Amino acid sequence: MSWHQIVTFAQRIQKSGSAVRTTLCDDLEPAIVMFLHDHPPLRPSGRKWARPPQSCLLYGSNNTTPSQRNVADHKKAIKEWPFPDLSGGDANPSSVDMRNRRGAHLAKLRHLYPIPGPVPEVIESEHHVAVRDGSTRLVKIYTPAVKPAKGSPLIVMIHEGGWCMGDLTDEDLDCRMFARDLGAVCVNVDYRLAPEHPYPAGVNDCWDVLQWCAATASPGSDLLPCDPKLGFLVGGASAGGNLSAVMAQLSRDNSLSPPITGQYLCVPATLWVDAVPEKWKAEYTSRFNNYVDPVLRFSPEGGDVLMDSLKPDTKSPLFSPLLHPNLKGLAPAYFQVAGLDPLRDEGLLYERVLREENGVATKIDVYNGYGHMFWTNWPELPRSKEFVQDTLKGVKWLLNM
Repeated sequence: MSWHQIVTFAQRIQKSGSAVRTTLCDDLEPAIVMFLHDHPPLRPSGRKWARPPQSCLLYGSNNTTPSQRNVADHKKAIKEWPFPDLSGGDANPSSVDMRNRRGAHLAKLRHLYPIPGPVPEVIESEHHVAVRDGSTRLVKIYTPAVKPAKGSPLIVMIHEGGWCMGDLTDEDLDCRMFARDLGAVCVNVDYRLAPEHPYPAGVNDCWDVLQWCAATASPGSDLLPCDPKLGFLVGGASAGGNLSAVMAQLSRDNSLSPPITGQYLCVPATLWVDAVPEKWKAEYTSRFNNYVDPVLRFSPEGGDVLMDSLKPDTKSPLFSPLLHPNLKGLAPAYFQVAGLDPLRDEGLLYERVLREENGVATKIDVYNGYGHMFWTNWPELPRSKEFVQDTLKGVKWLLNM
């Protein structure tokens, strides 16, 4: 199919309405899918959202579009191993039921991960950390079996799951990899979830655990035998990336000692759809262009069962860290952003604002043609395996290794 034919076909689809476009896109040739994602139709006239001045904003600073191979690989994987409908067909699903279905789905995939279970090079243990309301939160600690001669950095990981789902198993892979391959001591945080514990319970739990880590970590510690001067990172994916960005800001604002030295922000949520300032609306389009993502299926306008359960203050920096009035002096940040992810533009925008407007050192990898959390849900894709290696390289960059 020629480029002229692709353009002509896409223009016909643009006139057909969003419902028809969504249906047609299910079976389009990869080249057409690529074009439609890179050249989205104008928004409906009733919506106050501008089309971006350059389509390259949709896929990152390298001005590239997703390759046909990437789109074809991802579409094939989705058809062969579809992501389950977490609602279970229920018109009014509970986030607890969705949590259980998600957990069951991922449990079937973990044997395909690069590190599917415990490894002899890493010692795993559990500890309960006291938090502000008098209760405790479980953390899982990963320590190198052989202590590095130069000492170990400290990495705190916060799991994904839309603030309502997920558990410690979500960050087992990264924590084991960082401990085994980087000699790091890792802490995996089991923060409280909505709806049982709505916003800001998860934020408070993560901050309390982070302060405990700062107070406990030392080369001679029995629990956290590491040296934060060699590196003290906080990281996570999706909701975990959101919470990690918030933790980095709280660390700076409260002069945490030792300070956070790096933040790993993987497909992060940084700015909720109803809180976008006018100055950024031209760059914030992926919530509307990519809302048919197989993993994230919320409404483009932002309402869904997860938000109804969490009940956050979407305009607070504790939920939308991009809205913090002062973004200077934050720790260096490594970003991973997926090109077809509804959260894509939140990651791209936060990275750009940190780097260009606030002088924060950043590194970014953009995965053109792939959707939200593709590497955990389709782990056998070649790009998923590359993603895991990129993660290791990005964290090494944060640690100056």
